[in-house]
Amino acid sequence: MARGKVQMRRIENPVHRQVTFCKRRSGLLKKAKELSVLCDAEIGLVIFSPHGKLYELATNGSMQGLIEKYMKSSSCYVEKQADEKQVLESKMEVNMLKNEVDMDIMSQEIQLLKNKEGILKAANKCLQEQMEMQYIAVETDPTMPNIPCPLIAVQNEIYQY
Repeated sequence: MARGKVQMRRIENPVHRQVTFCKRRSGLLKKAKELSVLCDAEIGLVIFSPHGKLYELATNGSMQGLIEKYMKSSSCYVEKQADEKQVLESKMEVNMLKNEVDMDIMSQEIQLLKNKEGILKAANKCLQEQMEMQYIAVETDPTMPNIPCPLIAVQNEIYQY
């Protein structure tokens, strides 16, 4: 005779519920002991009944020893995660500072280029005025000798900035 599939829902009858709890608790404890013996595993099992009664199983030592081992193991994991998080935050902070420095350098370079642009515009205007003056002078007096263009002097002024 095959067993029927048990529906996973709360058993409404308190007597049936208590009987099922006792049977399944003993089966769970038995399986934990078997796993410990077969696989040489350290197992700690804590069960509280619906009435608050404590049932525990600790293979290979005491429950307190297993709890301490668990706490030590999990705290190492938490500390490792905290260290990794701190390293990541430090890297992010370094990258942010590097980006700020790069932005400062770029804005200084932009300002320098704007200054040079202003100087070049002024030099261009000056040269255009000088060329216009020479053109007007040649137009009014064709016998006047060619006046050398002071472009070299202006270029020297530009490169000095």
